[in-house]
Amino acid sequence: MQYLPSYRKMLLILRFEERVAELQRTGQVPGFAHLYWGQEAIAVGICHWLRPEDYVLSTHRGHGHCLAKGAEPGRVLAEIMGRSDGYCRGKGGSMHVAAFDQGILGANGIVAASLPIATGVALSNRLEGNGRVAVAFFGDAAVEEGPFHESLNLASLWDLPLLFVCEDNQYAISVTVDKRQGGKGAAAIAQAHGLESRKVDGNDVVAMLDASQWAVARARECSPVLLECATIRWGGHHSAQPTRRYRSTEELEATQAACPIARLEKRLIAEGEATMEELAEINTEIVAQVDEAERFARQSPFPKPDEATQDVYAAQEGGG
Repeated sequence: MQYLPSYRKMLLILRFEERVAELQRTGQVPGFAHLYWGQEAIAVGICHWLRPEDYVLSTHRGHGHCLAKGAEPGRVLAEIMGRSDGYCRGKGGSMHVAAFDQGILGANGIVAASLPIATGVALSNRLEGNGRVAVAFFGDAAVEEGPFHESLNLASLWDLPLLFVCEDNQYAISVTVDKRQGGKGAAAIAQAHGLESRKVDGNDVVAMLDASQWAVARARECSPVLLECATIRWGGHHSAQPTRRYRSTEELEATQAACPIARLEKRLIAEGEATMEELAEINTEIVAQVDEAERFARQSPFPKPDEATQDVYAAQEGGG
């Protein structure tokens, strides 16, 4: 298997998130952004095996999922910057990007919200017999929420074409997992609910690709599965949160050592798939792609005030 395409996509996510952080610091991005850097191997590994028509339900840390699934960087960045050429016309922002044409049914600011939504989508897929898979990305803190258990139970009970992906980055804002959970993690709980599960090194894209190939294939057979992906969150909970208040210098240095992109670079060079010069050229190309995305986003206008009620949907009860 050739890993250079995965390298390109991971590097795109990293350079994109670096640009988002820069734009947030200079006031071009309203509010805060929850960045995906350091976790690139998980999104890329999972989405590699998905078909265009498969569905992804994301989290508040969802830029990487969108890009890995195939969303256009310019339109994602425009959405993050609140511009009308964004996927949600600038009304969703960083935590609510949705790109229906790419099967991205939405990021979500509520912890564990992706799980029940994905369960409903997977049920619809099964009833329609369309062969599509739904993927629910969620963080380790979601394991402590009721919807996590409810969703796993229903997926097992109904044999849904559903893949649960726990991105265990060890933190819920600033509290480590060992101070929040007394169990053995998402994979063990999944087995208790009757699902197949595996633990994976989420900082190794090769391991992620191998595990994801199995997991997506099983889910497509209407056998729901869960992957617990161990990773490390590079920065704070969001782009403006300082990390040195609760993370030691040694821990922060370890995050860089575990960089999934650096690990793949070493493999590509060792196996002769690329040279340092070729990787440098790829980086130049990716930076130019992100530059173009920023140009596109900056040229996009802000939504007009009289458009506030457009593209907004709500259910209305009938009755007399």
